[in-house]
Amino acid sequence: MNDTNVSNAILERLSDEWDTLTPEAQKAAKYVLENPQDVGVSTVREIAEAANVKPNTIVRMARAVGFDGYDDFRAPFRNAIRQGAVSLPDRARWLQDIRKQGELGGLYADMVDAALQNVTETFAGISAEHLQTAAEAIWNSRRVYTLGVGVNNANARNFTYLASTGMVQFHALPRAGSTPIDDLAWADQRDVLIAITCKPFRTEVVEAVKIAHEQGLTIISLSDSPASPIFRHAHHRFTLTVNSPQFFPSSVSIIAVLETLLSLVIAVASDEIVDRVERFHQRRHDPGLYDGDTT
Repeated sequence: MNDTNVSNAILERLSDEWDTLTPEAQKAAKYVLENPQDVGVSTVREIAEAANVKPNTIVRMARAVGFDGYDDFRAPFRNAIRQGAVSLPDRARWLQDIRKQGELGGLYADMVDAALQNVTETFAGISAEHLQTAAEAIWNSRRVYTLGVGVNNANARNFTYLASTGMVQFHALPRAGSTPIDDLAWADQRDVLIAITCKPFRTEVVEAVKIAHEQGLTIISLSDSPASPIFRHAHHRFTLTVNSPQFFPSSVSIIAVLETLLSLVIAVASDEIVDRVERFHQRRHDPGLYDGDTT
């Protein structure tokens, strides 16, 4: 059972034990039941103040449902935040709470652990054969459009930049001053769209995938949920793990999958790709773009 389910079970237990609570503890329980998002980001004093009860009332409420104290009671709610089960502002408040309590070492460890787990869990669900099939679709296409908005726009542009070292007709969307559906106006079945969005799913990406499907493009979708709306029309679906203690989804696994996909594109490409990469590389060295470069 994950921590989101555990925190929900705690709320159910509070409801079940309602009649056994003192009137003051009921006030505390009422606040928690109506504002469970506050538990993981608040100290016992903050919750007590919000519920208009004394801190020891919060402790008694926690003990009434089987916990040693408020810290034990709060732990599953904090872990649910780590898993991204609450809103971005609540996760930001949780980070501030960690700082106030001097737990930055724990946050550091959580960040490292999340990054490693994201990559491991993501690639555990993706086969090399699946990635190779997508890579072959990319190499055999006329144009490749990589679409991401927000932080994923940077991920899309990074992929496009790296691809441009050996290939042409790669485009990061949306273009400056444009919209994704406009950018895809003249795309057709000869083209590929790589679409990226994670919860909460961006409308621009979802709508662009629908348009691309109607126009016959091959669609490669990267998202963090098997129920993602951009998977509905996708020919190639890659489910990502993007958990983070931070207040935004992690990009580590997204970048890892895109870099691996691009590596496979190079691997399945024709021999001319080697000459292209070499010529691009030489263009950087000839004018001395790298400090201290002697090659």
